[in-house]
Amino acid sequence: MKRSSGARLCATAAVGALSLVLITGCSDEGSKKDSKGSSKGSGSSSSAPAAKALTAAELEKLLLAQGELKGYKVDAEDTSLPKSKSAVKVDKAACEPLVYAISALPPGDTDVSARNTVTEDKSAQASTKSPEDISESDIEDAFDVTATLVGLSSYDGDGAEKAMKAVTDSVAACSGGFSMTAGSETQKATKVTSAKASGLGEESAAFTVVADMDGEGTANFQVEVVRSGSTVATFYGINLGALAKGGDSEVPAAVSQAQVAKLK
Repeated sequence: MKRSSGARLCATAAVGALSLVLITGCSDEGSKKDSKGSSKGSGSSSSAPAAKALTAAELEKLLLAQGELKGYKVDAEDTSLPKSKSAVKVDKAACEPLVYAISALPPGDTDVSARNTVTEDKSAQASTKSPEDISESDIEDAFDVTATLVGLSSYDGDGAEKAMKAVTDSVAACSGGFSMTAGSETQKATKVTSAKASGLGEESAAFTVVADMDGEGTANFQVEVVRSGSTVATFYGINLGALAKGGDSEVPAAVSQAQVAKLK
């Protein structure tokens, strides 16, 4: 696929379609990196007794809100995403925890969760050009923003620690890839590798999903999972502009740092 073709495809995509399932075809050449040399990230596990699980309402208040992170805007709910675990089908049961993390759903055994989307705000730099003067470069720049799906889930007892282990075990078990289906759309991941985590919270782990972009090459997506007490935060970054240029979609450090800080 030529870069200009990739830009046109991305320009017609719905910006709110952040699910891995729903962005098929919005890449150009895809990333050719294989995350070689990456490693699992981890923080120190706390020996203190696990706190009681928070309620969904309490988690909602802990999500980053509009105005709390300069240069970013917050969407309270992306309606294109799966509403529950039952809406996502995975071909390998062992891969479910990491797929749930990708979808901002609880990776562990709980239904108590909250999520939003935190996106770079470049509105102040918006182009004032007339439509006929917009170039391919302008289109690529317009999509060169990262939207991060943020999911919070809370657990009783040692449930949060078990959720973290479920994710890391899932990454190891699904290194050869998996397929996930949401609605009528199916997306295939060809490879999953551990990556260097941020070290945030009491535990953190990161991984890279190499997705097949509907026969138009592959693209790399970064996911990070962080535990803070009884709460687990998941982060999944999407940058259509980066993909169109052959780069990776990464989780902005500013987003994960601000969100984890709010959990303390």
